Amino acid sequence: MSTFEDLSDAGEGFVFSEKPIQIESGEGVHLTASDGTEYLDFGASYACAPLGHCPPVVVDAVQEQAAELLYVQASYPNSARTELYERLGAVAPGDISKVWLCNSGTEANEAAMKFARSATGREKIVATKRGFHGRTLGALAMTWKKKYRAPFEPVAGGVEFVDYGDEEALAEAVDDETAAVFLEPVQGEGGINPAGAEYLQSARDLTEDAGAALVFDEIQTGMGRTGDLWACEGVGVEPDILTTAKGIASGLPLGATLCADWIADGAASHGSTFSGNPVVAAAANATLDELVANDVPGHAAMVGEYLTTQLAEAVEEHDLPVREVRGDGLMIGIEVKRGANRYLRDLALNHQILALPAGRSVLRLLPPLVINEGHAREVVDALTEVL
Repeated sequence: MSTFEDLSDAGEGFVFSEKPIQIESGEGVHLTASDGTEYLDFGASYACAPLGHCPPVVVDAVQEQAAELLYVQASYPNSARTELYERLGAVAPGDISKVWLCNSGTEANEAAMKFARSATGREKIVATKRGFHGRTLGALAMTWKKKYRAPFEPVAGGVEFVDYGDEEALAEAVDDETAAVFLEPVQGEGGINPAGAEYLQSARDLTEDAGAALVFDEIQTGMGRTGDLWACEGVGVEPDILTTAKGIASGLPLGATLCADWIADGAASHGSTFSGNPVVAAAANATLDELVANDVPGHAAMVGEYLTTQLAEAVEEHDLPVREVRGDGLMIGIEVKRGANRYLRDLALNHQILALPAGRSVLRLLPPLVINEGHAREVVDALTEVL
């Protein structure tokens, strides 16, 4: 039996059917398979398509840049890359203004880890249980699930895990040997778990007192996903380092590590051959321009509230086997009483709706941020039937 591979970044794949769905094209909030079946996409390839599939402004930007210059190394200035540095610096939260570009979220977190250690002169990293920060040896060391780390150990050392959301545990872990605390404002792969403003503010206070860096992994929460361009803006807490990827270039491979001056000035040298590829930078510029100019995060907040409210009402009205509906904006988790995979399979095969797991018991909804209430209602009705 063939599996639909890598349906979760954390490796929780599942079987859709005897033959995996082969996607051939996409437009807006829909994907079309090789057999002509059209699917409503409520996974957006792990939040990689905030504007939907093949948004015209991004396609045009990519085609124009590809006709001019496909690639030049980062030591030579390029207008698309320079514009992206400036855009990201301008929209970054708080006093963050320094930008390093890479190719993925994992690389962005690797860079953040290196920058924090070199800027502080310390080794210890505090990360959270159920957190997910990537698959390379450094980022993997901060990813909690043992089954992902064990086959590749020894990974980078000096990482201590604490319970997510537990202020006392965090306070006990952060000390004068701590280089950084890595947090997702909303855990994605761990089950769509929002941290809460008090916990994130506590992390801010603890790291400031200890002289450590506070790192927010916004690889999944960024680009308007939670109703603000950055999730940390919604709770009013500013990190020293913010990492982003996923939807920043509408699905083309790009990551970024955004740093406060004290990190950038104190960090040792770091680089990447493909840092700031001009074509991908052009896609990111177009994506950011569209997100900001049209207040796409605000739209995500509005539709996300509608979707969450409708889901909660359906659960109560129909006594559905759901423990909790949680999340922020259009990053929503539905924790079910039994395995999520069979429900996701039913949604895909019988309702032509694609969604994702987040662990074994959570259905994860990460639709394009441009969905409307009609799309949300369609998913609520289908989920009600499936559950």
